[in-house]
Amino acid sequence: MLPEVEMLLRVATALTARPGQAEELVRDTLRRAYRMSDRYDGRQPRAWLLTLMHQARTDRHRDGGSPPPDDPHGGPVRASVGALVSPGESHVVGPAFHEVVDSALEALPVRYRQVVRLVDIDGLSYAEAAWLLGLREATVTSRLRRARRRIRVRLVAAGLVPGRGER
Repeated sequence: MLPEVEMLLRVATALTARPGQAEELVRDTLRRAYRMSDRYDGRQPRAWLLTLMHQARTDRHRDGGSPPPDDPHGGPVRASVGALVSPGESHVVGPAFHEVVDSALEALPVRYRQVVRLVDIDGLSYAEAAWLLGLREATVTSRLRRARRRIRVRLVAAGLVPGRGER
């Protein structure tokens, strides 16, 4: 389970408004994992930990412990845009690309930013992201498509990728 802790922190950061809340959510998740380790079958640790995180998050919301997931005052995106491109692409998409993508991510409404973080940066499946956010998978797909379109518009405007029909 230890290799999944970094992923848990990234996901918790995408789901909460502040880094401190994300760390608390991860601690709650790991405590639950420890307490329930006798019931864990050893298969699919990521899915099991995400289930425990979902339960911890639900309990916190019910108890009034943290702001709702669509808090308009949510914190900035803290993941590296470098996670969006493969190492071979890094020499092609220089700092200007990263700056535009960072700026575009920050400009997205929280509901779009969350799905980009969970799917494109953290590597969760559409189904996992939908389950964590309490949405239908189709809603995640739609939000992700709209978010990617907004990011692409910014990249085209900056002259960093070709627009439609310019390839």
